[in-house]
Amino acid sequence: MQTIKAAVCHAFDQPLTIEDIQLSPPKAGEVEVTLDAVAICHSDISFAEGAWGGPLPAVYGHEAAGRISAIGPNVPGLEEGDSVVVTLIRACGSCPSCASGQPTICTTPQPPEGPLQTSDGAPLFQAMATGGFAEKVVVDRSQVVKISPDIPKEAACLIACGVITGVGAVVNAAGLRAGQDVVVIGAGGVGLNAIQGARIAGARRIVAVDMTEDKLAVAREFGATDTVLATEAKPWRSANKAMGRGADAVIVTVGAIPAYDTAMRYLAPGGRVIMVGMPHSGAASSYEPVILAAMGQGMVGSKMGDVVIQRDIPWMVDLYLQGRLQLDSLISGRWRLDQINEAIADTKTGAARRNVILFDKAD
Repeated sequence: MQTIKAAVCHAFDQPLTIEDIQLSPPKAGEVEVTLDAVAICHSDISFAEGAWGGPLPAVYGHEAAGRISAIGPNVPGLEEGDSVVVTLIRACGSCPSCASGQPTICTTPQPPEGPLQTSDGAPLFQAMATGGFAEKVVVDRSQVVKISPDIPKEAACLIACGVITGVGAVVNAAGLRAGQDVVVIGAGGVGLNAIQGARIAGARRIVAVDMTEDKLAVAREFGATDTVLATEAKPWRSANKAMGRGADAVIVTVGAIPAYDTAMRYLAPGGRVIMVGMPHSGAASSYEPVILAAMGQGMVGSKMGDVVIQRDIPWMVDLYLQGRLQLDSLISGRWRLDQINEAIADTKTGAARRNVILFDKAD
């Protein structure tokens, strides 16, 4: 066991505390990663607020990048010192989901015992199989992807969740073809990545819908061809006017029930709503099945962009190094670990694109 610092949640909807915890060495099939950067995702905040329950105390954080510092037995293809992205996508590789190319919905349960303990040896939950709000993590080999050392870790960490979720929702879940039209509801971190995913995929029109003009202005920087204020009485009319018809794909990137209730109004016949944003447990939306049936439309859930990380993350890193995928401009704030509660509060205002914790950041 070694001692590291981490931000620990002891009670839902309360500030995290910075404290020493114990980290076990990697077992067979596991790697230890010394983190350089971890971003704050809204999913981390929702978990810490108790939106989806879960054991406590816990260490959240799942959007990370760093360097391999130790390797357990039976881990081919990786070496100490390798630069890696760390994701929450733990996949066995052999269950029906993995075998059909859907590792994001692997059905093999995560082992109940994790690598974390409190300083006095009590159990400490490694949330989302990562526990990235800490100086180091020990994760399954399937959760890491070796990347070029040329990409800064503060940019690379964004790929671990927000980027693959947004870009993947368009490319993988929607299967967007060049020349098709897209509506992206929500121009936050994931929404901006859905927008640039649609641009990269060759969309004809990309309509961003959001509650504020400021976010719509940023959406245009990332590739939105048209923008619509969600506060309009019937925003889908403005969106459909810009496209000349309904959308082939509507990407809902916010966990807001009103967004899901109206998403189908933006669709063209044969179009699909891609469900990315996650409302709190128990929240319900309503729709008329007869309309979907009559118009040949559908609703598709997309978890983590339906990615295969060993395939998609190297592709996205390459796009970044070519200047075709924006990552640096997604970062709105850089913070130390002991500033994490301030960074979370800033994220909750809705103004931040992505706040990043840097472990070597000076005072």
